[in-house]
Amino acid sequence: MSLSYADRHDVAVLGGGAIGLAVAWRARQRGLSVVLIDHGDLGRGASHVAAGMLAPVSEADPGERALLELGLRSARAWSAFAAELEDASGRPVGYRTTGTLVLARDRDEAEALDRELALRERLGLRVERLLPSAARRLEPALSPTLRAAFHAPDDHSVDPRRLTAALAVAAARAGVEFRVGQEVTAVDPGEGVEIEGRQVVAAERIVVACGAWSGTIPGVPAVPVRPVKGQTLRLRSGPGEPPLLERPVRYEGGYLVPRGDGSVILGATVEEQGFNTALTAGGLYELLRDASELVPGVLELEVTETLAGLRPGTPDNAPLLGELGGVLFATGHHRNGVLLTPVTAELVAAHLAGDAEIDASFAPGRFTHRAAA
Repeated sequence: MSLSYADRHDVAVLGGGAIGLAVAWRARQRGLSVVLIDHGDLGRGASHVAAGMLAPVSEADPGERALLELGLRSARAWSAFAAELEDASGRPVGYRTTGTLVLARDRDEAEALDRELALRERLGLRVERLLPSAARRLEPALSPTLRAAFHAPDDHSVDPRRLTAALAVAAARAGVEFRVGQEVTAVDPGEGVEIEGRQVVAAERIVVACGAWSGTIPGVPAVPVRPVKGQTLRLRSGPGEPPLLERPVRYEGGYLVPRGDGSVILGATVEEQGFNTALTAGGLYELLRDASELVPGVLELEVTETLAGLRPGTPDNAPLLGELGGVLFATGHHRNGVLLTPVTAELVAAHLAGDAEIDASFAPGRFTHRAAA
């Protein structure tokens, strides 16, 4: 960039979702001067659509051990993180410690669930097999045709919209500067970023936390982050009616995540369609069909919102955390962005402050190294 720089910051964070906001907050707490830049309103990207499951146990994959360990570490941090954030912002984040039920609707799914349960037991994860009758005692709305279930008591949930609102307040109170509604048009590592109107924001370090758009910014090294579309519905009970569910339920093809206000998030499709966020009748129909087979009462709920968002996917489903080409990446969290918010923010802020290095398992250049090998 052939432009002059003024008002230099220690750190510029690109992206105002849960990850970017948390990184900015933690970095400011370490005494760094921070500016956060987002092209839209804060928290309006994937965080706005996310269901908010904190579920490393029920989503465990034996082929993703490093990711599992990172998820478990972050899940353990969530209680203290939520309490600190609520204290700093004065706002609730909707953190619910109810555990998660994993369900099977037929014999094939029950056999698959048995294998999943055995896997978690081998990994030393806390799970409890339940008879269908026991599962229905926990959640009376479950179908009497339920075939099998297990309970993951350490898999909880949070409300991502409340989370990002609280993070924005906490970051602002800590002294983070915001540049909202401004598109980044170029990045100059070690110097700063150019935004719309050829304005320049000077910064010694640049953190890329732009979700699915992280690989599209001029001047940022190309990284294999792609958009993975997910359609969801927000539902709620009628006036005076009790909540449909008390805890999240997962099953083949989707999940239902209750909120403290009685609403329920039904999601989510997984679609490789580029940056297309169009809602489709087929996608929403399949979500409702699958959910109603296990929780019939879902069809009686009022539809209050239909949404589609873009998860930032990577080839191995793990995030990109670390330096590449002079910038620091904190992106590519795919389905685990909300879960990994506390640990990502802590790792990246510690790295920025020179206190710790990030596990090389998540290095953003790992795919280039594999190709070369």
